[in-house]
Amino acid sequence: MKKFLLGTVGLLALGMAAPATAADMAVKARPPAPVIAPIYDWTGFYIGGNGGWGQSRNCFDFVDVLGVVVADGCRERSGGLAGGQIGYRWQAGTWVFGLEAQGDWADLSSQRISLINPLFSTRTTTDAIGLFTGQIGYAWNQALFYVKGGAAVTSNEFSILDTLTGFEFASASATRWGGVVGVGFEYGFAPNWSFGVEYDHLFMGDANNTFTAPALPAAFFNSRVSQDVDMVTLRVNYRFGGFGAPVAARY
Repeated sequence: MKKFLLGTVGLLALGMAAPATAADMAVKARPPAPVIAPIYDWTGFYIGGNGGWGQSRNCFDFVDVLGVVVADGCRERSGGLAGGQIGYRWQAGTWVFGLEAQGDWADLSSQRISLINPLFSTRTTTDAIGLFTGQIGYAWNQALFYVKGGAAVTSNEFSILDTLTGFEFASASATRWGGVVGVGFEYGFAPNWSFGVEYDHLFMGDANNTFTAPALPAAFFNSRVSQDVDMVTLRVNYRFGGFGAPVAARY
């Protein structure tokens, strides 16, 4: 009987000690909750404004009644640009594709004394530029680098002036179509806002223009003007849509 009582007491003592031992054991800390990093999503429609600098290079040739071309020299003139753009982009992974239409008012005008007859001067003015382009870009979250290309259109006026008085003997207006290639960088500084810089080169080719004015010498009634334009603009865009979506867990 004595041995039975001692055994029972021993079992009770072990039972009481076990919970205390378990309570004293160190508990392994839980891993921190994953931090989901949002990625800037470039997908969506956007609208914005731009402004900057442009330079137009024009070569002026006269064409006589026999079709003989007489070169009258080239000239360059730089000036300001201001306008806007609207487009749509969609993002696939880190690649971004887009379509955009851009229009700018321009102040690109150049005047030069004629090499053929110094009594006359020629003036070329570009007052509007339009671009219709496709884009391919590569994005690093909020940073986007892209190239673009497509069609370009310029509004031009060509004049023949009296060198001494500036009197305009004749003028011809022309809307010219050509091509454009460009490159740009854009950064999303706020959920739906981005800021960027872009360079474009316009290949406008050459075109004949007919002047009809009795004051012009009969031998020179046509001109052929070639044109190239360089543009550097700063851009601000507002994109419609959300900021981004969780794409990866970082511990």
